[in-house]
Amino acid sequence: MRQPIAIGVDLGGTKIEAVVLREAEKATPAVDLRRRIPTPRERGYEGILEAVATLVRDVAAEAGLDAKTIPLGVGMPGGVTRAGLVKNSNTTCLNGRPFRTDLERLLDRSIVFDNDANCFALAEARLGAASAHVGGVVFGVILGTGVGGGLVIRGQVWPGEHGIAGEWGHHAVFPDRGPVCYCGHRGCLELFASGPAVEADYARRAGRSLSASEIAARRAEDPHAAAAIEGLLEAFARGLANVIDIVDPTAIVLGGGLSNLNLLYDEGRDRVAALLFNDELRTPISKNELGDSAGVIGAALLAI
Repeated sequence: MRQPIAIGVDLGGTKIEAVVLREAEKATPAVDLRRRIPTPRERGYEGILEAVATLVRDVAAEAGLDAKTIPLGVGMPGGVTRAGLVKNSNTTCLNGRPFRTDLERLLDRSIVFDNDANCFALAEARLGAASAHVGGVVFGVILGTGVGGGLVIRGQVWPGEHGIAGEWGHHAVFPDRGPVCYCGHRGCLELFASGPAVEADYARRAGRSLSASEIAARRAEDPHAAAAIEGLLEAFARGLANVIDIVDPTAIVLGGGLSNLNLLYDEGRDRVAALLFNDELRTPISKNELGDSAGVIGAALLAI
């Protein structure tokens, strides 16, 4: 019988997921138990806090584990200040609150805590698309509802001095365009390269709404779709070329809904290469292998 490694929890804006991760052969993650519940945003901070605690207890009980002793890792959008307060979460009721401390109090135990992009990057570096490069520097990219990222160096998350390493979604690629971001600055990559940004750009041009995948599929016959995808490619290329120029990672893995757009791996890569401060682009840019399980698996890996 394989022994349990840890429980991982991924606290998202719409769902909370928990898994029991066990040892597996050939570094393949073995998820023995998985549970998902809707995030009760309407119940506010206390409701979300209680929902996570209850989910951890329920999953541990169902798996026959002790919820107070099994290693436990939690990932969520945003980060944590030096004072232990949540910051930059898109579930805004969590911002400025001591979520980790309060969850530890409810569960009467310690936990390991990090943002969802770092969890994604860790899982893909150790067990997913970048496992062949785990000895180097892996940049994990989230292109979904928002744009985020995480850095893993030699198999360990590198948080940075301020806990914001990898947060490429909030560097300015077009400082003279677009609305002011929720972070207070203008021109952030997230305003141009997230799923909602692409869909809003198309709706503004065409007067109707389509999903990002539908927009990409229509670009050959729909000039509005072509323009929206051109905007995505330009922002993606500028942003990722900046990251490579500064960090020069060994491998890059894309996650989030937009990572399913194949055009990012050929046209997108070519556009990145054209802007790079080098005469060639050797860094692999790969699609994730663990899908939407990467975040919760990474949260469990944090706890090991």
